[in-house]
Amino acid sequence: MSGEQKPGRYYVGVDVGTGSVRAALVDQSGVLLAFADQPIKKWEPQFNHHEQSSEDIWAACCAVTKKVVQGIDVNQIRGLGFDATCSLVVLDKQFRPLPVNHEGDSRRNIIMWLDHRAVSQVHSINGTKHRVLQYVGGMMSVEMQAPKLLWLKENLRETCWDKAGHFFDLPDFLSWKATGVTARSLCSLVCKWTYSAEKGWDDSFWKMVGLEDFVADNYSKIGNQVLPPGASLGNGLTPEAAKDLGLPAGTAVAASLIDAHAGGLGVIGADVRGHGLVCEGQPVTSRLAVICGTSSCHMGISKDPIFVPGVWGPYFSAMVPGFWLNEGGQSVTGKLIDHMVQGHAAFPELQAKATARCQSVYAYLNSHLDLIKKAQPVGFLTVDLHVWPDFHGNRSPLADLTLKGMVTGLKLSQDLDDLAILYLATVQAIAFGTRFIIEAMEAEGHSISTLFLCGGLSKNPLFVQMHADITGMPVVLSQEVESVLVGAAILGACASGDFTSVQVCEDQGAGQGPSPV
Repeated sequence: MSGEQKPGRYYVGVDVGTGSVRAALVDQSGVLLAFADQPIKKWEPQFNHHEQSSEDIWAACCAVTKKVVQGIDVNQIRGLGFDATCSLVVLDKQFRPLPVNHEGDSRRNIIMWLDHRAVSQVHSINGTKHRVLQYVGGMMSVEMQAPKLLWLKENLRETCWDKAGHFFDLPDFLSWKATGVTARSLCSLVCKWTYSAEKGWDDSFWKMVGLEDFVADNYSKIGNQVLPPGASLGNGLTPEAAKDLGLPAGTAVAASLIDAHAGGLGVIGADVRGHGLVCEGQPVTSRLAVICGTSSCHMGISKDPIFVPGVWGPYFSAMVPGFWLNEGGQSVTGKLIDHMVQGHAAFPELQAKATARCQSVYAYLNSHLDLIKKAQPVGFLTVDLHVWPDFHGNRSPLADLTLKGMVTGLKLSQDLDDLAILYLATVQAIAFGTRFIIEAMEAEGHSISTLFLCGGLSKNPLFVQMHADITGMPVVLSQEVESVLVGAAILGACASGDFTSVQVCEDQGAGQGPSPV
């Protein structure tokens, strides 16, 4: 869809998720006026190896941006913000893609966030017990960048490592592509690369893990200029990028955010006054933002650093300036639900029935559960069926990538009722995982009273209700369902100079009225 021509100032947010790129045109009030999305390619050349193409992703960013600005006077677009998954982009010294695979396919130059190839490398890193590990819950995750970099050095020395000139987090690659500025976002480097907002890089860590190469060249390959999210980059869009995106050269471009952090920024500061919510009048530190899509991230902020075993952080100013961030997470949530439902014997029947009703398979399953629950609450349908959801390891709070999933209580029948109940048990298991993370955070000093959900799964009423039931906490949803895109647009608005800070922009723009559950 395209926006109508209206006088005013506009901002564009671009969100690169796991399977698609989305863009939105947002006005000064935080209202989303136009939206477009486009799928992106993924490769899985072997189990636990997940790759993408930076050229494919940039082309998709350009396509969706051009769509959302149709019908608008582009000179009224004041700023552009990017968020993306924390995947690793590898370029050579001339900024050309390098292969991250044994096949030597340089199109596939991104190791995706969910890639688990670097198992032995992360064990080696955690074995050092280095002091930086206390800021990632005591154990580094295989999904972070240091183990992936070490894997490249140990496995693709000649074809990739020795030729590499630049290793970018995907959000930073996008801002470089738009502006030609190689400065990194504080969000990416602090959350995924062991950078400290207060002390910078720790030379001893990189030397201890066998990546002393970075120290020798003053970190030029991974970032030695670091800016806070929302800071304006260089002279804005380069003429080449402006042409690709359909925007004027010089349009302000912001230092980026990781996608989950953009979602957290989009909801955690929401204005809740006048809705009769329990959280009205309570500090923002009592809110937990849960960004739930392919995976889920649990964002809690505090005025002072809180160390939670198995939960990432504390990270200073990585999401909300001036606050410490703790980030819990579940490596697969939406992906797990899809896996369970699509792999069931009754899935073809479900697809046919949902299509006949012009419904998504999940809307059909939700209505089917209502049909079979009879007089009891829907949650009790799973009294004999239970799922342990760590099919891709446990990110938080156990921090154990070796864990596997489990289903107990299976019968010989495989009809549509069985599928619906397995789906429900999976959703419940994910909600119990959230409760597990909250309990770990509260044991160390967080005080959480309300969940703020956003992302694709927050559009599923069953998923939302199970989180409320199982955590015993009220759940708040923003009226603007695309909170991640609003978060990206907030960055662009901040970079434009129209707002003095991310917080001011958030208070005046993205504080969309909530919908209590």
